[in-house]
Amino acid sequence: MDQRKVTLHVAIFILSAAAFLPTSFAQAQPQETSGRVIQSGRASWYGPGFHGRRTASGETFNTNELTAAHRTLPFGTKVRVVNKRTGKSVVVRINDRGPYAHGRVIDLSRASAQAIGISGVGSVTVAEL
Repeated sequence: MDQRKVTLHVAIFILSAAAFLPTSFAQAQPQETSGRVIQSGRASWYGPGFHGRRTASGETFNTNELTAAHRTLPFGTKVRVVNKRTGKSVVVRINDRGPYAHGRVIDLSRASAQAIGISGVGSVTVAEL
C-alpha cells in the first residue's frame, strides 16, 4: 500500500473515532451556579453548514467540540451554559461571534447543545466560571 493510501486510512479512522467522542466526553454536568450569571435567554446550536470553516477567532470550527459563539465575550473565555428545562450544564469555550438569529444570547456547537439536551432552541443561563 502506498503512503497516500495509508495516510487516507489513518485519517478516516481518526475522523470515524471522533464521531463517538461527543457522547463520551461531552457529558452534561450537574447545575452549578458558583459563577456570576452573565446572561439569560435563548440558545440555539449551529454547525451543519459551518463545520470545517473558519470561526471569527481564526480557528477551524468543529461541531463536535464544546465551543460556542457569543457577541461580545472575548475569544477563549470559558462559560457554563445551563439548560433551564433540564438543569444540565456544560462548560464551553467562546471561539466565534454570533448568534445572528433574533433574540438569542449564545449559539452552541452541536456537541455542547446535545450535552445539555437542546435539539433546537432552549432557555439557558450563561455564567462565568
